[in-house]
Amino acid sequence: MRLNQFIAHHSKYSRREADKLIKEGRITINKEVVLDFSYQVDKNTKVYLNGKLLRKQEGYTVIVYNKPKGEIVSKHDDRGRKVIYDSLPKRFSHFKPVGRLDFASEGLLLLSDNVKVVRALMESALERVYLLKLSGFIKESVFDAMESGITLKDASAGGHNKSKIKAMQFAPFVGYTCIKNTEKYSKIKVIIKEGKNRELRRFFAHFGLEVLDLKRIAYGFVQLNNLPMQKVRFLERGEYNKLHAFLEKDYIE
Repeated sequence: MRLNQFIAHHSKYSRREADKLIKEGRITINKEVVLDFSYQVDKNTKVYLNGKLLRKQEGYTVIVYNKPKGEIVSKHDDRGRKVIYDSLPKRFSHFKPVGRLDFASEGLLLLSDNVKVVRALMESALERVYLLKLSGFIKESVFDAMESGITLKDASAGGHNKSKIKAMQFAPFVGYTCIKNTEKYSKIKVIIKEGKNRELRRFFAHFGLEVLDLKRIAYGFVQLNNLPMQKVRFLERGEYNKLHAFLEKDYIE
């Protein structure tokens, strides 16, 4: 594992922040300052930050929350809107969310008490599955863009009105299933591997289609299934086994 990746996995710092720490000479191995970002760390290497040994955070818990529309994925909202922590049991108040679902979206949200696990899941290419209801007929050009990907110089339509993001590149969808397609409205299940800012809303808005409903039903190997709205469950044993395998692979590579 690269040194900057090791630091990100075993501290509160991101990889970019880890690069800065290395550049500043604050990282030592065998009492020597290491300035090489790509230095390879193995399980026997002892890495120190400001003279303190970086230890692997032992143990973690991951929960699934079925987020309803009308809740913000945040600790606080400056507009006084309801946040997910208003609904989550107090014992999960320190858990951090894996990515976001916007105010008008619902469905599966993963949270964990381990920031490294959160980061690994959020930065992964695990498949995200969504059910969408759209405001009109899905034309062939939309299906073509889903299959081949598209780059937009102006993807502000569908985004938040205060968002500074304008241009956006949309990778080809992993897959999709058109459930209903009429002039009045359409329903479609889509699978993507990214989680950019309001990505699906921006994509379909480019083709004049408003996302009326958006529900995430799966994130990688975790399914929402029949979890009631605003309820929480722990990962099942099989899901934890898959998560362990995913994290081992992620840490090694």
